[in-house]
Amino acid sequence: MRDGLARLRQAAGYTQESFVEVFRQESVRLGIAAAVSARQLRRWERETPPPLPHPGQQAVLEALFGVPLREMGFNVPAHRETVAVPISDAGGVKRRTFVADAGALAAAALIPAAPGPRVGTADLGRLRERLDGLYQTDHTAGSVPAGAEAGRIEREITSVLGSASYTSRVGRELQTMLAELHGHRAWYGYDGGRIAEGRGACLEALAAAQFVDNPLLQVSVLETFVLLAVKADRSWEAASAVENAYQLASRAGAGPTVHLVIALRDANVATHTGDLSSARRALTRAVTYQGRADSDADVPNWARFVGPFEVDYATADMYVRAAQPKRAVPFLRAGLRSIGNGLARNSALYRVKLADVLLAAGEVEEACAEVNTVLDTWGGIASPRLHGKVRDFKKAARAVDSSTARACVARIHETV
Repeated sequence: MRDGLARLRQAAGYTQESFVEVFRQESVRLGIAAAVSARQLRRWERETPPPLPHPGQQAVLEALFGVPLREMGFNVPAHRETVAVPISDAGGVKRRTFVADAGALAAAALIPAAPGPRVGTADLGRLRERLDGLYQTDHTAGSVPAGAEAGRIEREITSVLGSASYTSRVGRELQTMLAELHGHRAWYGYDGGRIAEGRGACLEALAAAQFVDNPLLQVSVLETFVLLAVKADRSWEAASAVENAYQLASRAGAGPTVHLVIALRDANVATHTGDLSSARRALTRAVTYQGRADSDADVPNWARFVGPFEVDYATADMYVRAAQPKRAVPFLRAGLRSIGNGLARNSALYRVKLADVLLAAGEVEEACAEVNTVLDTWGGIASPRLHGKVRDFKKAARAVDSSTARACVARIHETV
């Protein structure tokens, strides 16, 4: 069975290059000083007879595939044979043994119990395109249509993971996508005011991201968790999430854009708790990271939304918390000027925030003008959070004795 090793490797979904890394990882787990090069692997798979692996390599190969070395196509001397006897057997065999017939195990590993459709890299590409498109849908049309599409993608991926045939690399990518989808659901929970649901999705996303050992994906979940924890008035959780996000970003060698997102969440927590000194420090860090963002060559999709407008918005939030609404106005205006056209939902939210601040500062006509601008394009964005902000403005405007305010309240009532 000269092609036994190649057949086992291919059935496990490894290329010759990826197998070298998998072999290294398994040797580390086993605590065995063994390695293999791509050249040596090719000799094992092509030569007749193949060179015999040394004992350390044998232990790693047998651990990886669960079959004795002989069944991989090697001529194994008697003293190196692995046999199937109970490990508690009092006899002379003390080597690592197998608990069932090795040939049957090998066959079971290669033939799925319920074979389904084959999923390959082309299918991954189509799923990835749909998954990445969720950001655009959310930013332009809101979380409601984005959530519906996310549900469809999630059902498709879980069906594939449970019934299809795929390589280990494809399976890992599918699990990564599922972790991302849980992260999307966490954000939709936040935007929809379903805080408990969002927190549950965060925990699912964090676990899934840990399983695929993706620290940057964990950071993306934690930045949403911060917002949810603040909404739940659990500031200690939000602060812990920020600290963990910093540590993960450092471990992953993340660039300034990812650190900018974390600094902004740091500012969110400090502003919420009224620690304005810490908020200023976090915002200063954010400005520093923003200044380096242009040189950031590798920005994750989830961090691409961030920009100077987010820093301005967070600064305005700090001034509002400090009961200085007039100082917040120029930052909100600057944020609106610099926000991209593709971020319609955020643009509308920022405009309503500006209206709130203007109303608090006594600038009633300007405040209502900003809300009317949002209402001019109403209906194109399905975001419960945006709806809630407009309704909050309506309540505040009702308390103002002004014909402009009354007209604005009436229009909100008719439109929303």
